[in-house]
This record gives sequence, structure tokens and C-alpha cells, in this order.
Amino acid sequence: MAEAQNIPAGSTTAGAIAVAAESTVATRMSAPPSFDVADFPVPNGREEEWRFTPLARLKGLHDGTAVANGTMKAQIDAPEGVTVESVERGDARIGKAGTPVDRIAAQAFSSFAKATVVTVPKETVLTEPVRVTLHGEGGTTFGHTVFDVQAFAEAVIVIDHTGDGVRAANVDFLVGDGAKLTVVSVQDWDDTAVHCSQHNTLIGRDATFKSVVVTFGGDLVRLHPRISYAGPGGEAELFGLYFTDAGQHQEHRLLVTHDAPHCKSNVVYKGALQGQDAHAVWIGDVLIQKTAEGTDTYEMNRNLVLTDGARVDSVPNLEIETGEIVGAGHASATGRFDDEQLFYLQARGIPADDARRLVVRGFFAELVQQIGVDDIEERLLSKIETELQGSV
Repeated sequence: MAEAQNIPAGSTTAGAIAVAAESTVATRMSAPPSFDVADFPVPNGREEEWRFTPLARLKGLHDGTAVANGTMKAQIDAPEGVTVESVERGDARIGKAGTPVDRIAAQAFSSFAKATVVTVPKETVLTEPVRVTLHGEGGTTFGHTVFDVQAFAEAVIVIDHTGDGVRAANVDFLVGDGAKLTVVSVQDWDDTAVHCSQHNTLIGRDATFKSVVVTFGGDLVRLHPRISYAGPGGEAELFGLYFTDAGQHQEHRLLVTHDAPHCKSNVVYKGALQGQDAHAVWIGDVLIQKTAEGTDTYEMNRNLVLTDGARVDSVPNLEIETGEIVGAGHASATGRFDDEQLFYLQARGIPADDARRLVVRGFFAELVQQIGVDDIEERLLSKIETELQGSV
């Protein structure tokens, strides 16, 4: 795979990064964040944040014609000590982690009836995951969920999306001081589903957050994870795995805003594509503000194209407003199978098709291992194997 852009981790200057970035974070959005959908113009596809998205396939989420007329079957299995509430829009926890940054997120915020708040109390250490299962049963739905993991608590949250329908939602993660939170979000929709969601995470002082996003299904999936820090010493790890089939559009747009000193972030997303008109988009934005001295950050995207007819758009961006950093860098690469790896395996008697499968499994292995939930890992490995049947 050839590197599209790579700035090694290490101290650098803001000027060098600004020249290297394809476009700076500050100019990526056509309107400032807002909870009011009227503050966002209807996109026409020429805007920077919409230029890769097939608007006609959004089923009206972007222009206000979509109305809540569907059913989403939701189930939350929470260990003892965790509270689950249905709250009104005025609850102080709603929107605390972040503000909608595009018209769809603002539409979702203005359209939900009640929000769900899941709270892991202070100093609670969960030994079992909180499991949220969302199964679409057709039509259009909007939602807002807040996960409040309070100071020094430790939790794993699994959010599993299946079924059919059109879904727009905001998901907030409040990670208290000293807390540790792992979130696994699985998008395993039916082939005709549309899913757009903004994930907002606010990381407290000396807190640790790990996200693993896995996207397989859906006609169109557009996810927007966003990270900010409420105090120094916070750490964020963002992992992603996607397998894009013929005709699917899968888009992951990340923004990590380093706005507190001595914080860390690490981003690793990997995708495989196969089939005609399979389209994956990865946008990785990192902003290091003037107040974020001592930042250490790196982001990487890798894509493996398995067949002709697939397309990848991968754009890493890094903007630095202070020279007092530990390290900052980004990398992006897209390519086909490594012929040397295939030759090595075949030279040891492994048939060509099996060799190709082994290469793809190895490509994804480090990300699957980050999940840490056995049944989810087994399910995803099985899903990868099923997907590979169509390409090898």
C-alpha cells in the first residue's frame, strides 16, 4: 500500500502541519454547531462535509422531508447498579457532550420525543457489559441517548444495530474524572437501511475512553464520532473496522479536539471493499488548540481493495495551534493484496483462495482483538468470513 500522507509522530511546528493538511479542520463545516436545524442550510453536495455523501440516498434526512413514522425496537440489558431513565428534552445531561455539527444531527436533536440516559454511578466497576440492542422495523426514527459514566467508574457498553429503516440519532458519552469506558458500536443493518449518527464524547480529567466502531450492513451509513476533553490527562483510543460491499456507502468522519493539556489520542481505522460501486469514506480530523500543550496524537487509516469497481476516499487532517506538543502525525494508505504475502503463503502449500482469506483476517485481527467481548468478537470474525466468500 502506498502512503497518501504521513507525518511521523514527534515534535513539529504548526506551520509544517498546516501546509501538509489537505484542508484545515476550521474550514470543514459550512455552519457552526447548533441545536437548531434552521441554522444549517440544506446541503447540495458541494459543501466540504457533504461532497462524498450521496444525498439522494439519505431518504430525506438532510432536507427535512423525513418524518418520524417508523418503529425502533430497543432493549437495554444493564448490570446491577446501572440506572436507565427516559427523560425530557430539558435534562441537563442532554447535549453536554457536544452540539450537532450538521443538519441531520440537528434534525435528530429536534425530532426525538424523549431521550434515554444510562448512568454508571461513581466508582462502580462493572464486570459485565451494558448491552443496547436497536432493531429497526421499518420507517424513519430519531433518537438521543446519553451514557453517563461517572468519576472512577469502569464500564463496557455494546450498542448493536440490526434490522431495517432510516435512523438519525445523537449518542453522548460523558466520561467522568478517572473513569474508564469502552464502547463497541456495531452497524449490522439490512442492506436497505440508512443510518446517520453523531457520537459525542467528553473525557474528564485522567479518564480513559476506547471506541470500537464496526460497520458491515446498510445501504448508507454515515457516522460522526467527536472527542473533546474536560480536563488534563485524558486519553482516547478510536478503532474502526468496516467491510463495504457492492453498492454500499459507508462513511466515517472523526474529529478529535485537543482542548486541554497533556492529553492523548490514537486513531486506527481499517476497511476492506469489494464489488461494483462499493464506496468507503474516512475523514480524520485532529485539532490541537493553543491550550492543549503536551498533546500526543496519531491517526491512521488503511484500506484493502479486494475487487475492481470499489472506491475509497481517505482524508487525514491535522491542525496545530501550539508548538508545545509531544507528538502529532497521520497516515493513510489504500491498496490491493500484498503479492509477497500471498506468494509466501502459497509457497508453503496454502491454496490461493485460503491465502487471500488469511491475509484479510490478519489485516483486521488487531482491531477485532480490541473489542474485548468474546461473543461479539466471534460474531464479527464469522461475519468477515461470510463477507470473504463473495470475493475469493
